[in-house]
Amino acid sequence: MSMKYKTGMFGGSFDPLHTGHIHDIIRAAAMCRELYVVISWCRGRESTSKEMRYRWILNSTRHLSNVMIRMVEDQALTKEEYDTPGYWEQGARDIKAVIGKPIDAVFCGTDYLGTGRFEALYGPESQVIYFDRSEVPVCSTDIRAWALGHWDYIPSVCRDYYARRVLVLGSESTGKSTLVRNLALAYNTNYVSEAGRDTCDYAGGEDLMIAEDLYENLLRQKINVMEAAKHSNRILFVDTDAVTTLFYSHFLLGDKQKELTVCTKLAEAIHETDRWDLVLFLEPDVEFIQDGTRNEKIRQDREGCSLRIKELLDRYRVKYHCIGGTYLERFNRAKELIQEQIGLVTVRSEEHTSE
Repeated sequence: MSMKYKTGMFGGSFDPLHTGHIHDIIRAAAMCRELYVVISWCRGRESTSKEMRYRWILNSTRHLSNVMIRMVEDQALTKEEYDTPGYWEQGARDIKAVIGKPIDAVFCGTDYLGTGRFEALYGPESQVIYFDRSEVPVCSTDIRAWALGHWDYIPSVCRDYYARRVLVLGSESTGKSTLVRNLALAYNTNYVSEAGRDTCDYAGGEDLMIAEDLYENLLRQKINVMEAAKHSNRILFVDTDAVTTLFYSHFLLGDKQKELTVCTKLAEAIHETDRWDLVLFLEPDVEFIQDGTRNEKIRQDREGCSLRIKELLDRYRVKYHCIGGTYLERFNRAKELIQEQIGLVTVRSEEHTSE
């Protein structure tokens, strides 16, 4: 089937990419034999890196074989500065150079209709085609200001970047797994359970775990969080982190100094890559329930174990909120903190809180 245009161009900062951009890319690609999507970037101005935006567009358009992505750098530190004389003209020259062939069609939004800007930059050799911006009523500025309030316009490939992460910590039998599951249900999203439960069960109990089990706990938990964030609905709840696993490695490995050193280095490296928007620490003031995997020594010194985990969190500069009381009180307090710290509530019509 013949295309109307041989070479087309659709440019922007795409910071961040949203479904309005994708609608326009789909339309433009359907009209061109080749469509060049050009990402404009400037170090220090953008909220997301050019590499991140490249992969977002790439993985949204893999099925469109005629779409090519290029990047063009400019030196304007603000959007207002870019609108001063010279930047648009230099940008057009750079775009023409990076495409390296005549551009038959330039696509843009109707917010530029009537300004004559694109006609002056690319005409008369390029036809300017306008797409109605009101069809998808969102802009990148909206998402940068309050991503969770515009979730429906954030493409799936971008959602792991914007999903907020809530970490739930505590010593054994403080209700972490129950709270994580309940919060995920309340916010209609997913959760990550503690990877150590599976390795402990496989080993036959905590007393039989070896160093490799702890290494696996650290690595598997990190990967599970990364994968779960891709499918979260605005917020992800996680049971246990690398610092808590480091506490258990001290507890379980004892005097095995070599293995403990390796575990410490691995836990610290993973901790440096973690990003938590809210950390909840559950106090050991509920009944200890022995489910067959929990350590009796921890049961006998629940307050001491909780204190040592807190000391590790303080050492690694993890800010956390302590929650105690009944299971209902913990659930209600967690929701209060999520609203206070993240601005998210469970009733959608109330999502007016800004970041």
